[in-house]
Amino acid sequence: MRFADEAHIRVRAGDGGDGCVSFRREKYIPRGGPDGGDGGDGGDVTLVFTPDINTLADFRARKVFRAGNGRAGAGRERSGAAGADLEIPVPAGTRVTEADTGEVLGELSVDKTRLLVARGGHGGRGNARFKSSVNRAPRQHTPGTRGEARRLELDLTLLADVGLLGLPNAGKSTLLRAVSEARPKVADYPFTTLHPQLGVVAVGPMESFVMADIPGLVSGAASGVGLGSRFLRHLRRTRLLLHLVDMTSAEGGAAPVESLAENVTAIAGELEKFDEKLAGLERWLVLNKADLLPAEEAARSTKGLIEELAWSAPVFTISALTRAGTLELATASVQRLEKLEKENDPDHDTIG
Repeated sequence: MRFADEAHIRVRAGDGGDGCVSFRREKYIPRGGPDGGDGGDGGDVTLVFTPDINTLADFRARKVFRAGNGRAGAGRERSGAAGADLEIPVPAGTRVTEADTGEVLGELSVDKTRLLVARGGHGGRGNARFKSSVNRAPRQHTPGTRGEARRLELDLTLLADVGLLGLPNAGKSTLLRAVSEARPKVADYPFTTLHPQLGVVAVGPMESFVMADIPGLVSGAASGVGLGSRFLRHLRRTRLLLHLVDMTSAEGGAAPVESLAENVTAIAGELEKFDEKLAGLERWLVLNKADLLPAEEAARSTKGLIEELAWSAPVFTISALTRAGTLELATASVQRLEKLEKENDPDHDTIG
C-alpha cells in the first residue's frame, strides 16, 4: 500500500427522525388520547485511533462518510430507532482540521483515541409530548434536526523517537534495516526511499524505540526541492536526530573533510529554514560506510570533521552494511532517550 500522509474527506452525521402525530384508536375507548412517539437521534461520526494502520491511503478510494439517520416516531408512543454511529479508523498522529474554518478539531494518539467530528441531529418530539390539561388532542410535533456536516483535512505526522536525516544515499535505509525489523528498499541510486519508513529498534528487554527514515534531503529542500521536503514535518515529533554522512567520495577513498563539512552545514541550514524548533532538536553525527575505508583513514576523517565543524555533540563512525558500530549507536540512543524522558518528567524522583 502506498504511503499517504494527507487526506481530504467529507463527513455527515445522521439526521434526527421526525416526531409522530398519532391518536389511540382502541375498541371500547371512544376518546383515545395522543400517542405519537419521538423520533430517534441521528448517528455521530467519530474518528478512532487504530494501531493496525499507519497511513491515510484508504481515504484515496473513499472520501464521503455518513452516519445513519434516526427513524421517525410511531403510534403507541413508540420512539424511532436511533441512527447507527459511524467510526472511522485512522492512525496515531492524525491531526484533524475543519477545512472551511481552519479550526483544529483535535489529534488522535495513543492517549486520545477518539474524536467526535460530527454530531447527529436530535429526534423530534411526538404529539404525546404536547398533551396538557388545556390541550387534550394536540396535533403539534417537531421534526428532527439535521446532523452536522463538515469538510475535514487529515494530516498525519509519524510518531517516532529518533529521526534519520541526511543526503540521498547516505545509508539511512540500510541503517534502519540493520537495527530493526523494518525492510525499506535499499539500492545504490539516489532517492531510493520515496516515503517515510518506521522501525522498532530493540536493544534489550524493555529497551526499545521507534526510528523514522525520511527521503534524502538536498539543498533547497525547505523550499520544496527534492522529495524530503514534504516529509520533514515527520521529524518534528522526534526527540533525537541522527544525521548520517557518507564518508566516502565518488572516486573512492575518504571524501575531503571540507566537502563533508559543507554537506552537514547545508542540511542544518535546511532544517533552520523549515522549522526552527526542528533545527533545535539534539542532533548526533553518524559517519557511515566506514567499511569502505582503512581504519586509520576513517579515524582521521572523523577527527578532521569534528575539528572542522567544532562539533560538540556525540559522533559515531559506523558501517550500516556490515552493522559495525550500529549496536553501540542504538544503545547510546536508547540511553539518551531514557535520560530525556526523566528530565522532562516532573514526577521523576531524582534522589538516589
